[in-house]
Order: sequence, then structure tokens, then C-alpha cells
Amino acid sequence: MTKLSFLEECEDEGSARPPFVLTMTELKLLGIAGVGFFLDAYDLFIINPVATMLQYRLYGGRSLPSGLESFIKAGANIGSVIGQFAFGFLADHLGRKAIYGKELMLIILATILCISTPTGSLSPDGSLIYLAVFRILLGVGVGGDYPMSASVTSDRANLRKRGTLLAYIFANQGWGSLVGSLVFLIVLACYRHVMEVRGEVSKVDGVWRICVGLSLVPAFGTLYQRLTLAESSRFLRSRHVEGTTVSEAEKEKAAAVQKKDVTMREKEKKLQVSDTLSSTSVDVGAQSVPAVAQRQAHFHDFLRYFSEWRHAKILIGTAGCWFLLDIAFYGINLNQNVLLQKIGFDGSSGATAWERLFRLAVGNIIITALGFVPGYYVTVLTVEYLGRKWIQIQGFLLAALFLGIMAGMFSELSTASFIVCFALLQFFFNFGANSTTYLYPAEVFPTRYRATAHGASAAAGKAGAIISALAFNALTKDIGTPAVLWIFFGCCIAGAVLTLLLPEVKGRDPDVVLAREFAEARRAAGKA
Repeated sequence: MTKLSFLEECEDEGSARPPFVLTMTELKLLGIAGVGFFLDAYDLFIINPVATMLQYRLYGGRSLPSGLESFIKAGANIGSVIGQFAFGFLADHLGRKAIYGKELMLIILATILCISTPTGSLSPDGSLIYLAVFRILLGVGVGGDYPMSASVTSDRANLRKRGTLLAYIFANQGWGSLVGSLVFLIVLACYRHVMEVRGEVSKVDGVWRICVGLSLVPAFGTLYQRLTLAESSRFLRSRHVEGTTVSEAEKEKAAAVQKKDVTMREKEKKLQVSDTLSSTSVDVGAQSVPAVAQRQAHFHDFLRYFSEWRHAKILIGTAGCWFLLDIAFYGINLNQNVLLQKIGFDGSSGATAWERLFRLAVGNIIITALGFVPGYYVTVLTVEYLGRKWIQIQGFLLAALFLGIMAGMFSELSTASFIVCFALLQFFFNFGANSTTYLYPAEVFPTRYRATAHGASAAAGKAGAIISALAFNALTKDIGTPAVLWIFFGCCIAGAVLTLLLPEVKGRDPDVVLAREFAEARRAAGKA
């Protein structure tokens, strides 16, 4: 019998504990899969202070050219669209094991190229273009991590805590933002003497390179584990049928996990985890796998599945909600300087360049600590009780509420009131659609299409982020910040309405649903 990966134990360990209490095995999976989202948020945060530091290094403290500033901020998101589509498709077509880790290698390579930007030999504009191009490559790796880590985790998780485990992994975005804020503050403090006392403002070049380069530490720390992670039993079962080109080792492993699954389902019955699951569990052997799984997944197979409206409307829902969410979420978080200015921490005041940058660092910590991290963990604690659909709808609506208050009273709100509104906005982004738009495609689609559908949904989200990054500054100048916030308000309301297309996925096994659909089609064909 082929020895199973220790991570397969995620499927049946700790079933008597609350969903948010993790086993050691699940913690290992969290460490392996969560680093990508840590790096995603770290990169999202760090580009704002980097852009400000480059003002002093390249333009003598003047603002960056608006077009190039937007290009730098949008670069990673442009690359993410490519990475999400490409890695999602390849993960379904070639398998998770063949692809996992390659996206992290791209992140490492792109980060090294970014910190090697030759600001001393290129023109200021040329330096920004160089940095932006390699941030696109960075985005390909970061984007690829979305469908990869979502599929790797969902393939291994037990139904009763699948959403919690995914939420834990996604919550690393909060830590990425917070750590990025602290790193910027600490590194800048180390350069105080050089920049302020000795007056060598150009040394800010070292600050941003160190801040960006430190992200290589967690990346290298988990690369080996990703490259050596075994294929999950659920994914093997989705492809293991008569006539499939599967190796003998995979067949042996699939047979072994079939026996294990019977034991797992018996435990679930005793615990009464889900009446539906215990009464509809299907044989995981070759006889129960839908005919659509009799060959490796490919793009035509994907299109055929989603040509049915009952499947297409779910993909429209996951992709559309993520698109609308990211217009507002990234519009706010990629352009925090506008909001920092409102609370007096945008770096525009201060006697020296260092003092202005330090105020900016403090302002970023205020924004990150107030609501960003807490919102993720409220989702972790409640997702298996409240359900994904309820959390997503209330998150959209409450985010719209606080966006409306900020837009309608932008000039009247005191600094304290503005901070409270902004903190609550961030809280309900993360205890809401920012978390659940990631969870939904990882839980609602069958294993055979999960990575591709997740990649397509995430790419739609990044398309919204690109729109915000490229259009926010220009729109703010043309129509004003309050009017832009009203646009974000409308996106949140539309997202809440679009969520109605989606089913609740708590306790729902999409592979069982697919098997039922195939059985119904077979009975209908027999009657005809």
C-alpha cells in the first residue's frame, strides 16, 4: 500500500472539536498554504510606502507621474489575472502536485528582480517602468497561489471545518498587512540617523529594498514543503476510473483511501455531522465517478460543464461578486494616502523627509490594526455557524453603509469619526465579502473544475482591482473622493444582490452533487 501523505489526516482528525480548533496536521497545512496570502497582502501594503519613498529617491520629494504610479500599483494585479487563469487550469489538468510550488518560485524570482531595480543608472521614469514590469511577474506568482492553495486545502479538508480552514489560510492577508506596516516602521527607524542627521535622503533607497526583500524569508521557508507535497486522495478519486491514464501507484493509493473514506464516513454518521452527507455518500471507487471524469480535465470539459445554466450562474455569482468587491476593496487599500491625508498621517507634514515618512508609517499601522486583522478572525470563528451566504450579504451591506457615511459626510466627519468609520469598513470587508469571495469557489465547485473555476473567479476580482488602481487617482481629481466612494457604495450593493445567485455551501459536498446530477442524467437518458 502506498504510504499516504501526513496531510491526508486533515480529512478525519479532530472531528469532535469545534471547527476553529486545529490539529497539528492542519496547522502544518496552514503554514504551507497560508504563506502565499501573507505575501499577497504584504506586497499589496508595501507598494504604497514604496511609491512614497521613490518620490524622495527619484523625484526630489515631488509626486510620481500619475500614469507611472498607477502602473506600479496595478502591475501586480495585472500579473495576477494571468497567474490565476494559468495556474488554475494547469492544477486541474496536470494535478496539484505537478504545479504546486512553481508559483512560489515565480514570487521569489520576481522579488529578487524588483529589489535589483537600478535606480542609480536608469532615469527616474525608467526605474519606475523597470519596477512595474517585474511586479507584473510577481503578480503572476501571487495570482497563481489563489487557485493552488484553495484547491490544495479544500481537497484535504473535512466538510465540517472546510470553511474554517480556508478562512484561516486567507486570514494570513491580515497578518501580511500588519507585518508589512511594522517592517516599514522598524526599517525606517533604523535609517533615522543616516537620513535625518546626516541628511542623506537618497538612502531611502535601502529602506524600500529591505522592506521588499524581507518577504523572501517566508517564501524560501515553505518552498520545499510545497514542491514535495503529495497529491490528495480526493483529487485522485476525481480522476481514477477505468480507462483513465493513471499510474499504478495512484491506483493503489486511490484503493487505499477508499477504505479509509468508509471509516471516515462512519465517524461522521456517529457524530451526526450532516444527515445529508451520511445518507448520500457515494462509493468513491470507479463505479460512482461521473462519466465526465473518464478523462483528464481540459478546457473543453470545463466549458461543457459550465454550458449548463445551473452551473454557469454559480460561476457568474462567484466571479461577479469578487469583481465588485475588489473594485471597492482595492480602490480603498491601494490608495490609502488619500484616506491617510484625511486623518493627518499621509506624510505631507513634518520638517524632514524622514519625519514625513515616519508619520506615513504610523498612519499605516493605525489603518491596518483597526479592523483589518480582527475581521478575518471573526469570519474564522463564525463561518461554520452563520454560513458563507449570510456573511457575504451582511458584509457587502454594512461595507456599503460605512462607505455611504464616508461619502456623504466626507468634509463634515471629524478625524476620530472618520477613523471609526474606516475601521468598521475594513472590519466588514474582512468579516464579509473579502473572505467569502475566496471561500465560495473553493467550496462550491467539484474537484475536477475547482482550481480552474477558482482561478477564473479570482481573475475577475483582480480585474476589478486593476480598474480601481488605474482609475482611482484620475477619478478623484475629476469628480472628487466622495463621488468615488459613492461608486464603491454601488458596487457593494450590487455584490449583495448578486450573492443571491449562490447556494449556501456549509456542509455541501460538490462531488456528491455532481454524482447526483450524473445519476439523474443517466436515469433521464434511460427513460428516453
